[in-house]
Amino acid sequence: MLDIRGIAPLLSVFDMPASISFYCDKLGFRIIGSDQKPAPDFDWVLLELNGVQLMLNTAYEKPERPANPDTVRIGAHEDVCLYFGVPDVDGAYEHLKSVGLQTKPPKVAPYGMKQLYLTDPDGYMLCFQWRA
Repeated sequence: MLDIRGIAPLLSVFDMPASISFYCDKLGFRIIGSDQKPAPDFDWVLLELNGVQLMLNTAYEKPERPANPDTVRIGAHEDVCLYFGVPDVDGAYEHLKSVGLQTKPPKVAPYGMKQLYLTDPDGYMLCFQWRA
């Protein structure tokens, strides 16, 4: 058996400063590692919140970055959903509203999980959930 102790998904992002603002300023993650470029112009960062890790990497190095995201490249982002275990889903909803994020109120899924969905700046789905 493998002795796995965690997971740190890597998301490809178009606008690193916007993503850092979303994940750090709105959700509460903090940067614990980076490619050592001046903030916030990183090409890669490792974020952490309560032991949960997430990596962000720019889709393009700064000199090659187009003016707008490639719709074909980001088209599949809505197929990705990160599920976060959050014991107080209603509290998460209130927090997200208080920091100006738009989301629908939590609902209980047929399989018994209370869930709150949100989309990040790059179109990735995030779900904050806990057993109802």
